[in-house]
Amino acid sequence: MRWLRARLGMLAEERGSALVEFVFIALVVFVPLVYIVAGFSAVQRGVFASQAAAREAGRAMGTAPDPVTGQERALRAAQLAVEDQSVDVTDMRLAYAPAGSDCDAAGSYTPTLAPGEEFSVCVTVTVRIPLLPEFIDANTATGQFVVERDRYVDG
Repeated sequence: MRWLRARLGMLAEERGSALVEFVFIALVVFVPLVYIVAGFSAVQRGVFASQAAAREAGRAMGTAPDPVTGQERALRAAQLAVEDQSVDVTDMRLAYAPAGSDCDAAGSYTPTLAPGEEFSVCVTVTVRIPLLPEFIDANTATGQFVVERDRYVDG
């Protein structure tokens, strides 16, 4: 039997080396791979949260009877949509932009909800990547939804 082990390279000096090699490969390959998957998942969750929040806030604002009620409904709808994606609500910012402009110009515009009015609802979510410090918040995802109020509204 010794000649078979010698022929296959299984000498007594090499016992346990496969376990060491496996642990080394696991640390070098699998741990970074799991971290990369977790990071991409966090980014994708932020993108989904921002897009869903913008859509729901736009629908709530577009069907509101007045701007004050609309902003309250839009904020609550955006918060619920962000929470659905397991993103912290404090990492969300809701703003409005005039028709035809990008979300970069959002913030100074307030919709009047006049019949036929067009505007964009912009939701920006800060994406928190696991194991990175809290002060790193340069990663954001912005969702935009264009709202067009019905031209024929009662009121």
